[in-house]
Amino acid sequence: MTSAPSQGPPPPSRSGTGQELRELLQLPLVRSFAFTALMATVGALCFITKYGVSDLDIWWHLKVGDWIVERRAVPHTGIFSQTAGNHPWTAYSWGYEVLLSRAYAWFGLLGVELFGVALTLAVAGVLFWMLHRLSHRFWVAWTVCTVACSAFLFNLMPRPVFFSMVLFAITLTLILEAQRSGRLHLLYWLPPIFFLWANLHIQFIYGLFLAGLLLGVNLLLKLGGFLGVDSSFFVEAKLPILGLAGIFIVCLLATGLGPYGFHLYQVVFEYSRARVPYTMIIELQALAFNSFTHYVELLLAAAAFFAVGWQKKLDLFKLLLLMVAAIVAFRTIRDGWFICISAAVCIADCPAEEAKSPTSRRAVEFAGVTILLALVLVLVARNADFSSRGLNRAISSQFPVDAANFLRRQPMPGPLYNSFDWGGFLIWYMPQYPVAIDGRNDLYGDELDARFYKTESADASYKEDPFLNQAGVVLLKQNVPLAGMLALDSRFRLIYRDKIAVIFVRQ
Repeated sequence: MTSAPSQGPPPPSRSGTGQELRELLQLPLVRSFAFTALMATVGALCFITKYGVSDLDIWWHLKVGDWIVERRAVPHTGIFSQTAGNHPWTAYSWGYEVLLSRAYAWFGLLGVELFGVALTLAVAGVLFWMLHRLSHRFWVAWTVCTVACSAFLFNLMPRPVFFSMVLFAITLTLILEAQRSGRLHLLYWLPPIFFLWANLHIQFIYGLFLAGLLLGVNLLLKLGGFLGVDSSFFVEAKLPILGLAGIFIVCLLATGLGPYGFHLYQVVFEYSRARVPYTMIIELQALAFNSFTHYVELLLAAAAFFAVGWQKKLDLFKLLLLMVAAIVAFRTIRDGWFICISAAVCIADCPAEEAKSPTSRRAVEFAGVTILLALVLVLVARNADFSSRGLNRAISSQFPVDAANFLRRQPMPGPLYNSFDWGGFLIWYMPQYPVAIDGRNDLYGDELDARFYKTESADASYKEDPFLNQAGVVLLKQNVPLAGMLALDSRFRLIYRDKIAVIFVRQ
């Protein structure tokens, strides 16, 4: 009788392989590399695209910051504009502008770009922190953060709204933790947050919406219970109404502690009435679904509604938040962050117990990630031509640097008429010519915005534009319709042309 052939070790079971993978993913070193990879990707995209100095509005923000530092005061009229110089104007992002001004004063163009990179990394980092703090699951937080950042983070340049993103995420985290645990004292951080927020960006109003919604939902649920309405279908309201009302009032008062006081609410009201900018500026228009980021935003919102509806009890606060955020964000591309951050929270806010690392180990991991991230970003910056010369090239390819230098060498009598997109840059780079128009829509208003938009589009009434008719020098994008019309207009003479700009002077 022959013996059966000997068999080797049994193949690993699928369950065993899955367990090994789960154990591998829980290793601190693997997590550290994953988080570093996420942040390094964000930073690398900033350095490669140089999008901090590509923003149309960054330059007037910089100039306003210089003005504030030099005079130790905030402006109340339309400085730097020759068409709206006497109009009332509020520099509601004055805190951001001062920080930007100091970054440029200390480090030049590198400081401007690094300031933008730091803001972008702060948004991604705080979003991850928020998701991890709420879910207690690293890979859930990492995955949702990655998807959310891909949907909104690079749809905008690093402007004051990035401070709103950071402070909104912090505010929402504190509110959800307080709502979950019933610990009202977590919300004591909100008044100082709103004081800071109101001096950095006008969208502090979104944070006030969160605080007001929390108060309203808790009041509604407790009123329903008082009236005998069955509210077992909803998540229980654990926070005291009087405490919430007091915190909301203090937050409201904190927003008035700044150089403009409660006049900021007048600015909000004026913005709500604007119409023309929403037809002129792409980022203010509704999602056109011509970019993959729009689809990611939509899918993220849908997943969030599903996550809220899947719970045993309906969280009315989250449901109303998603509804309002979706309406606002799908109306304007710029507000995509509002639904993306809100949706990410609703998806991740299903906490699970996670083994906590010792504080000393966490400190070592954080230090290691910081060092590794800094090294990676330095290497990326060195290979992405991140230098004063490289930034100058990026600016010159998008803005009329050569045309402005021509006017510096051969000054022409003004006033200046300029393309809308270049107004902010000309405020900073060519201050001897007050601009006709720039990106401060709240300064110019619908009537002036519409007039300049029609003229630059060579509308049939362009010859009736009083500002064009008074202009002594006209600096335009070479490809705008008005440039072609002025080349045939006997009132003007072409004196300069390059790849991106043309200059006309009055005959």
